[in-house]
Amino acid sequence: MQNKPQRHRDTEKGILHKELTNRIIASAIEVHRTLGPGLLESAYEECFCHELYTQGISFERQKPLPLKYKEINLDCGYRMDIVVDNMVIVELKCVDKITVVHEAQVLTYLRLSHIKVGLIINFYTDVLKNGIKRLVL
Repeated sequence: MQNKPQRHRDTEKGILHKELTNRIIASAIEVHRTLGPGLLESAYEECFCHELYTQGISFERQKPLPLKYKEINLDCGYRMDIVVDNMVIVELKCVDKITVVHEAQVLTYLRLSHIKVGLIINFYTDVLKNGIKRLVL
């Protein structure tokens, strides 16, 4: 049976990693409020990482994700944009709209990394909250 993406996931404590994802989203909103839409993804990534750092949020940038095949780790070129506190994968986009391809990308990263929560943040939107998608395995 396949894991289906969910917008949220209830746990005994509420939504999985709710406080952390709220802090991540607040950092992204601050970047978007300051810069607006229309820049390159790399510019948003740089500013977003700076914002996470100033907020004291632990993260890794462009983290390699090996593919395990028959007990061998293979470097297939997968790179997660940002992994926050080893609990949330953040994939940044600058596209017209988030598509199922973007969702599939993050779901693949979640499955391969055994991380449960992913955020797709699309900085191309006029209102950032309309460009955020939360996925949970």
